[in-house]
Amino acid sequence: MTQPRLYSGIQPSSGSLHLGNYIGALQQWRTMQGDFDAFFSIVDLHAITAPQDPQVLREQVRTLAAQYIAGGIDPERSCLYVQSHVTAHAQLAWLLSTITGFGEASRMTQFKDKTAKGGQESASVGLFTYPILMAADILLYDTDVVPVGDDQKQHVELTRDLAERFNKRFGSTFRQPKPVIRAEGARIYDLQNPQSKMSKSADNDKGIVWLLDEPAKTAKKIRSAVTDTEGSIRADKVEKPGVTNLLGIMSAMTGTSVPDLEAHFEGQGYGVFKTEVADAVVAELAPVRERTLELLADPAELDRLLAANAERAAAVADATLRRAMEAMGLR
Repeated sequence: MTQPRLYSGIQPSSGSLHLGNYIGALQQWRTMQGDFDAFFSIVDLHAITAPQDPQVLREQVRTLAAQYIAGGIDPERSCLYVQSHVTAHAQLAWLLSTITGFGEASRMTQFKDKTAKGGQESASVGLFTYPILMAADILLYDTDVVPVGDDQKQHVELTRDLAERFNKRFGSTFRQPKPVIRAEGARIYDLQNPQSKMSKSADNDKGIVWLLDEPAKTAKKIRSAVTDTEGSIRADKVEKPGVTNLLGIMSAMTGTSVPDLEAHFEGQGYGVFKTEVADAVVAELAPVRERTLELLADPAELDRLLAANAERAAAVADATLRRAMEAMGLR
């Protein structure tokens, strides 16, 4: 029986993934790849919607690929590839842009969010059409499910709308994908500002746990995490966001439910609590860091894996693109 198809991707926008990426994406993908025919893309075409240093971008792509593999994505089972190595992504994005309304694209909230500070004059056309490229990414692989955060749900809905519109206008061509929204527990917050999602763009590096941090540095950041003055270890997002965040992190690292962790830490102080959370995170991430560095020490083998998987991806994507072009009268 053919497995349903999964597609997801992540931008090579920093030298290291952070703990939020690991829990919110990689852990989920590692599990899902057993049940799906999975395509995981390093979306470097999306990355260049913001200014990039070419050499840094190349290094970040390779480093991200190493972290995918070290985090449990099996490049023999799943198709792990670099987006720009499959030319059909850009080609299908152009076809889809011709059936996307300007007003429709203008309503995408992420574009509004990203231009809120600098204004639209500071943004590129590429950033504006980002969701159309994302639709192409998804539709190229006859995707059934797209695991995303709730901030990307609108883009998957646009993808579904474009697939339906194309099919009605040109004949049955694309499969309509469904979003799989990550569980609320998958959202990890900044250690120093637990009201904000952990993000590479945070002002204070002390609140971010990077996968490639030294283990001692990781432990120090967690032991320095903001809590509160109450002293009890229980989940309460409103009154105790810092403690709640740490409980969520430990639950993700150990597989123990938050209620069971609350019972385990009952009557104990924050010092003991933070130390145990730090130990759990280091135990999980240290082998990932070590394996990443091993992979990066042999860049030729990493490049070989990515090239082989790009060929696998292109075989599927090119067939879809050809189908779409023929439907539109371009072949």
